[in-house]
Amino acid sequence: MIQLILGEKGKGKTKILLDKVNSEIKTAHGNIVYLDKSTKHMFELNNKVRLIDVSGFELSNSDEFIGFIYGIISQDHDLEQMYLDSFLTIASIDSESVNGLLSRLAKIGENYQITFVVSASIPGTVIEDEFKECIIADL
Repeated sequence: MIQLILGEKGKGKTKILLDKVNSEIKTAHGNIVYLDKSTKHMFELNNKVRLIDVSGFELSNSDEFIGFIYGIISQDHDLEQMYLDSFLTIASIDSESVNGLLSRLAKIGENYQITFVVSASIPGTVIEDEFKECIIADL
């Protein structure tokens, strides 16, 4: 399953994502991972959420990003949710590639019962129809 938080840079997407992850940790039965481009929000996250600073892994394209996601999944069989902040940056993609990568994440989520909550600096109009119902915020 995928949930999307979309909008222009500086509109408050990260705040919504942080609020969501911190409220979900209270009722989660499995583990939660938060991927970001830095550790800037470390102290805003509940200490039960695993923060991964993706910038230290030098991912240069979407295939490497998917491999990185599989690596996380392979190390955590109790993984329930993944929060992806600054999606275009951490996945090393542009807005034209977002729908293809969302399709890949949706398939991974379905295969491993993981919910992906994605924050991206793109307008909702870029998202294909199959993902329109996944938009939980369009700022």
